[in-house]
Amino acid sequence: MLRRIALCVLSLGTSSGWPGSAAFAEATPTVPAPGYGTLAFTPPVPGSYRLPILGRAADGRVLADTAESVNLHDLMGDKIVLLSFIYATCSDINGCFLATAVFHKIKRRLQQQPELSGQLRLLTLSFDPQHDGPEQMRRYSEGFADKMVDWRFLTTALEAELEPILAHYGQNIQKIYDAQGSFTGSFSHNLRVYLIDRDKNLRNIYSTAFLHPDTLINDIKTLLQEPPQNRPSASAMLTGPVDKAVDLMETIRRPPLGLPPVPQPLDNPVTEKKIQLGRKLFFDRRLSLNDTLSCALCHIPEQGFTSQEMQTAVGIEGRTVRRNSPTLYNVAYANTLFHDSRETTLEQQVWGPLLAPNEMGNPAIGSIIEKIKHTDNYLALFEQAFGQRPDMATIGMAITSYERTLNSANSAFDRWYYGKDKQALNAAARRGFELFTGKAHCSRCHTISQQHALFTDNALHNTGIGYADSMAPVMTPQKLEIAPGIIIEVDKKQLVSVSEVKPNDLGRYEITQNPADRWRYKTPSLRNIGLTAPYMHNGSLATLEDVLVFYNEGGIANENLDPLLEPLKLNDNELSDLKAFLEALTGDNTVELVADALTAPIGDSE
Repeated sequence: MLRRIALCVLSLGTSSGWPGSAAFAEATPTVPAPGYGTLAFTPPVPGSYRLPILGRAADGRVLADTAESVNLHDLMGDKIVLLSFIYATCSDINGCFLATAVFHKIKRRLQQQPELSGQLRLLTLSFDPQHDGPEQMRRYSEGFADKMVDWRFLTTALEAELEPILAHYGQNIQKIYDAQGSFTGSFSHNLRVYLIDRDKNLRNIYSTAFLHPDTLINDIKTLLQEPPQNRPSASAMLTGPVDKAVDLMETIRRPPLGLPPVPQPLDNPVTEKKIQLGRKLFFDRRLSLNDTLSCALCHIPEQGFTSQEMQTAVGIEGRTVRRNSPTLYNVAYANTLFHDSRETTLEQQVWGPLLAPNEMGNPAIGSIIEKIKHTDNYLALFEQAFGQRPDMATIGMAITSYERTLNSANSAFDRWYYGKDKQALNAAARRGFELFTGKAHCSRCHTISQQHALFTDNALHNTGIGYADSMAPVMTPQKLEIAPGIIIEVDKKQLVSVSEVKPNDLGRYEITQNPADRWRYKTPSLRNIGLTAPYMHNGSLATLEDVLVFYNEGGIANENLDPLLEPLKLNDNELSDLKAFLEALTGDNTVELVADALTAPIGDSE
C-alpha cells in the first residue's frame, strides 16, 4: 500500500495585517513574481522526469499554534514536505507574501482534488519567534484554515532552537537595524521553498523565480508516482547506513579498504583537537569578507563535497568563478591541488579561496587572522589545538586537518578486488572493470595498483574540453534547465549579448607559460564519481553518460590533444557496463561523513 506523502511547507512569514484568504487570493502585486500569474511554459508530464536527492531534511523543536512542542520530523514521513520560512510582519510581495500566495493556490487545488490532498501537508514556520508566538500564528492561520487541507502554522520557543534549522537549510536570515542600532522588526532574507519526500529527503528547492503552483503540483505528483522499490533514498545514493556515527580520526588511523596510508605532514600531524577546530572553520561563513560564504557552500557535504547545482562555483555576492568545485573526498592523497596543479600542499591551497576576490573575497591574510581572533571562542580552541594563537600557518593546518579525514572507499569494487568477495560486484560492473583496464584504456590515467587505487595518475592532460571552451565557442542554440525537467533552448548570441565576457582559461599554461601546457588539467580521482556531478574542470558534462560518450569519441581535436586519447568505439552495452563499474566506486561511509558534517558547529551564539 502506497504510504502517504508529507508536503511540509515551512513558509517564511507574512504580515499580521494581511487580508483574509479570499481577499488574499485576489491580491495582485505591482511587481509580480511568476508565481502570481499563469505559467509561461507548458510543464512536463508528471513522472516523465526525476527529482534527485539533495540531502536530508533537518529536524528541530517547533511549536504548533496550540503551543504544543513537537519535532519537525514528526510532521514528515507520512506525507510530502515542502519547506519555506516566513515572518508574519513581512511586507515583501515577492517574499513571504509570495510563499503564502502560492500555498493558498495549492490549497484551492487540493480542495478540488481530495485524492491528492490526503497525500500532502503544508507547514508554515516563522523565523521571528519574538513576535510570532503560537497565538500570533493561530490568528494568522485563521484566514487560511480548511478542514480538507492539512496546513499547519508553526513557530519556535527560542531563537536558539530556530538557528540550527535555518543553518541546515542554508537560510541566511539577518535582522535589520536602524541608524541608532535598534531592531526595526524587519529581516533580510531570500525566499526558499523546499520539497521533501516520504523518506525525509530534500528533493527540490524553489526560489522566487521558480515558485509556482503548477511546478509544485507537478513535482508532488512526480514523487507520488515513484514506486517504493524504485524510489531513491539517501542511503541508496550515498551507500551505507545513516545512523552509524563516524570516527573522523579513525579514517586517518585506518583508512577504508582500497586506500593507502593517509599522508600527514611532519609539521602538522592530525589530532582530534585540530579536526574539531578545522571542522568548525570549514563551515563558518564568517571566514568570508561579508560573512556569507563558507568553504562548505562550494564543497557541499550532501552533494559529494562539491556543488551539483552549477557547472562552476559562485563566490561572494554572486561573483563568477571560472572552474568547477572539485570534490574533497580523499583530498588527503592529492599530490597537487587546483585543476591546474598550482599548489602542492593542502595547507597552502586553503588560502587561495580565502583571498580570491571572486570567492571568499578577503583583502588580506591579516584581516582573516584578526577576524578569527575576535570571533566566538576561537582563541581558546587554537590554544588547545596548537598551543598558540591563530596565524597563517595554524589556520591552514586546522582546516586541512578536517579535510584529511574525508577518506572514503571500501566500495563494492574494493570489497571485490581487494577484499576478494566474489559477490560484492555485479556482473555488469565486472564487465565494466575489464573494459576500464582493457579496451577502453581508462586505467592509463585513472590508475589501479595491486595494493590500493586512487584512480588518478596525478598528472595533467589535454582532453580538448578547455580548447573547445576557449577557442571554439558554439553559437548554436543552448539548452537551459530552468527547473527540474524543464529545458528551453536559448539563442547563444542572446546569452552573449546580456552576459559578462567569459574569462579565458588556458589551464596549466597559466602557471608555467609553456605553450605545451595549454588546456591541460589535472586528472581527478574517480572514487565517489557517482556523487560528484557535474564533471570536467568547467562542469560542462552533466552526467556520467555524457562523460563516457565524450571519451568514446576520443575527446576534441586540437594541436595539444593528449596522445592517450583516441576513439574507443564502444557500443551502448559496453558504455552501460563502464557506467556500472564507475557507480561501484562509491565508498560505504559517505553517509556517515555527510551526517557528521551536517552536525558541525558553525559558531557559538554571540
